[in-house]
Amino acid sequence: MNFVQLIRDLEKISEVREFLASKNKRDELLFCFGIYTGLRISDILTIRVKDVYGKDHFYIVEQKTKKAKQRSKKYTVRKRVPIVKKLQRLLNDFCATLQPNDFLFKSRQGKNKPITRVRAYDILREAAHHCELKEIGIHTLRKTFGFLVYQNEKDVALLQDIFNHSAPYITLKYIGVNQDAIEDAYNALNNLRI
Repeated sequence: MNFVQLIRDLEKISEVREFLASKNKRDELLFCFGIYTGLRISDILTIRVKDVYGKDHFYIVEQKTKKAKQRSKKYTVRKRVPIVKKLQRLLNDFCATLQPNDFLFKSRQGKNKPITRVRAYDILREAAHHCELKEIGIHTLRKTFGFLVYQNEKDVALLQDIFNHSAPYITLKYIGVNQDAIEDAYNALNNLRI
């Protein structure tokens, strides 16, 4: 399995978004949805228009872990995901002509099916290639979200809770903070007089 990087540079994030917007609005929304929610692609692809259109939050059962933070009336464990204003605007524009039961990231293949993980990967790889980014994959969106939240909040416990990680070390490693510290430690050897 290849190691997937995050996008640290805000200008590169904008460049990727602009490239995807020039291709089509669905692909731009896919990128922004991942960056603004921090969800895994397997969870993003299950979302339907009715789940998010005109709302400021939605609930989801995480496919991989089945973990969540809140229980519904039916006692199904679900995670509450806020929708930030920037994402709300994109969703409202995108969903205005869609049917409530449509998948948000609808495939052009067949009737009302979501795009596949492979298609999502291809979309991001094409944008990464165009924007000269390496080691980019579908997990890049989730990692980028985590990095941006960490840079803003400096609260590893908050991110640990969002990601449902079992330890702060895992979260820091996941968003590349530990790797940065490791590289800084190696680079500091350049300053030694030996």
